[in-house]
Amino acid sequence: MNPSGTERAVATAPSVPAQRAEFPILGTGAVVMIADVDRADPERLEAAVRAARAEIERIDRSCSRFRPDSDLERVNDSAGRAVQVSADFLDALDVALTAARVTDGDVDPTVGRALRMLGYDRDFASVRSGPPIVRFAEVPGWQVVTVDRTNRTVSVPSGVRLDLGATAKALAADRAASAASAATGCGVLVSLGGDISCAGEAPDDGWTVRVTEWHGAGPDAPGETIVVRDGGLATSSTTVRHWDRGGTDVNHLVDPASGRAVTPFWRTVTVAARSCVQANIATTATIVRGERGRAWLDTLGVPARLVRADGTVAHVGPWPTSDVGTGTEAAPA
Repeated sequence: MNPSGTERAVATAPSVPAQRAEFPILGTGAVVMIADVDRADPERLEAAVRAARAEIERIDRSCSRFRPDSDLERVNDSAGRAVQVSADFLDALDVALTAARVTDGDVDPTVGRALRMLGYDRDFASVRSGPPIVRFAEVPGWQVVTVDRTNRTVSVPSGVRLDLGATAKALAADRAASAASAATGCGVLVSLGGDISCAGEAPDDGWTVRVTEWHGAGPDAPGETIVVRDGGLATSSTTVRHWDRGGTDVNHLVDPASGRAVTPFWRTVTVAARSCVQANIATTATIVRGERGRAWLDTLGVPARLVRADGTVAHVGPWPTSDVGTGTEAAPA
């Protein structure tokens, strides 16, 4: 799967008993934490990891643009005709199309060809600097995607390529957390490259999360510490997944209106919402919208932290430095 680059939060242990496991997946790292259980019972943590990993791998098999056998790539390689796909892919595509509708196309799954033109045509670890970009690909818009749920087929016009990177990893985090909580009967936090989702009953003191520029920076990195009790947390940024094209710095976030990489007004946007998917849609759209994105976020009523290109920080909604509850009123520390 194409990691979306929303990799800027690190979950740390709460002050009540919890168990934690980490493993590499999707070219990034996953963290699974379970709460309020006996530390002497490793089987429950193992069950949580198995359930989370299975859900993440299902999304990867259906949505990766770096696996030739994925549903996504079969649709892309067969543009112009209908392709039968898995139920997992249909669900992920529904999420991507919903994101496009609610953001008026600012988060659009038909940016695949534009990303390739920018040079993001392989796993990011292999992306290298390249020559100047001589032309940009037009983004046709989500309305060109045809979905037939009865026959379980998807088709796009010839020349169109889909990319679900803006939503699929967040969906994987949500599904992984729900599956792990169901498998263990306890509260679970899943962080997938910094896309965080919580399910079940949280610890009494909540889940402690450090919001930073990069999820791998550790709990002492510059940023803010918050406590998440439910829902999801996501961060979009232009500071990690970027590369040089003929002396021009480009990044992985495409403005569908132009087919170009977004010009960073916000270097990082973090949102807490009722799900990781909802949070990630909001953060991506805000980066794409630039300065006007802050006012749009304000209309959503979600807690958000925005870092400008010069490093100054702005907050929207009830964003505290110690507690975010997405299902109840947030309370400052």
